[in-house]
Amino acid sequence: MGDYHYQTGGKLPPGPVPDRTSNAPTVPLPTVTNPPPDFEHITDFGLRTLWVLFVLMLISTITFVVLSWRVAVPRRLLFQITTYVTLISTFTYYAMATGGGWNYHQVWVTNGHKHDIPDTHNVVLRQIFWARYVDWLLTTPLILFNIGALAALSGSNILNTLVAATAMNFAGLFAVYSHGRRTKWGWYAMAWVAFITVGWHLIVNARATARRVGGQLLYNSIALYTVVVWIGYLVIWGVSDVSRGISPNETVIAYAVLDILAKPALGFWLVLGYDKSDKTQADVGGVWSEGFGHREGNVRLDREEGE
Repeated sequence: MGDYHYQTGGKLPPGPVPDRTSNAPTVPLPTVTNPPPDFEHITDFGLRTLWVLFVLMLISTITFVVLSWRVAVPRRLLFQITTYVTLISTFTYYAMATGGGWNYHQVWVTNGHKHDIPDTHNVVLRQIFWARYVDWLLTTPLILFNIGALAALSGSNILNTLVAATAMNFAGLFAVYSHGRRTKWGWYAMAWVAFITVGWHLIVNARATARRVGGQLLYNSIALYTVVVWIGYLVIWGVSDVSRGISPNETVIAYAVLDILAKPALGFWLVLGYDKSDKTQADVGGVWSEGFGHREGNVRLDREEGE
């Protein structure tokens, strides 16, 4: 069964290829049969967790929509972006809960033996939810944009932060799907470097601008909270799908807790704190509030008066 899998997969078990051209006598070895592939996937408990997260994200999205309607359009930017974050996660969790957004990633495992018995090689097929990475690639920049706007961070630094966060997510995705231990941990190290860049912008640059505009009290706590939660994501990356240190069920639960903290919890804290604070100003006028026909500051003359 194991040999059949290797052949159909287009690969042979790792190890030296016997020399068929030599005239040296062959030494009989014990017959070793590679075991069938092991499947690592979520159970009914993990599936129920996905459904619970779908419901929580849906309720959060509806709540954020209602909260957005209560504020004037110029102050609605942070509310709308927060709504988009939980809306994307609502779609993601519905896809995963209904059986989509995942595939099996093949991992080769070598089992050593004593007494001159050849090593055996078996394949582990681990369930990976690639939909999470699509979610993070979309929602992480939105979250960072909200935090940057709250701190009145410059557009240049916001862009640098978004690019670093995107690089972090891509590196994490490549770490999970790469083959070879060194390659995996190389990508994982790159994800940490990108995260350090994000953290530096949040803790240093954005903190300084928040202090200048007088909004440091709200911003500092939110920025520190975000950095701590995202460290949790990187740790789970390392011990779950990169090193297979925890089961898929435990991975689902860990990511569920982190997603609640990073999206609905952070979102409510950010928009409610912003709505009550008179120190933070992320108001947007012009085209955002009045439309593309708006020409603020221009004096409009009729054709007849102009002539």
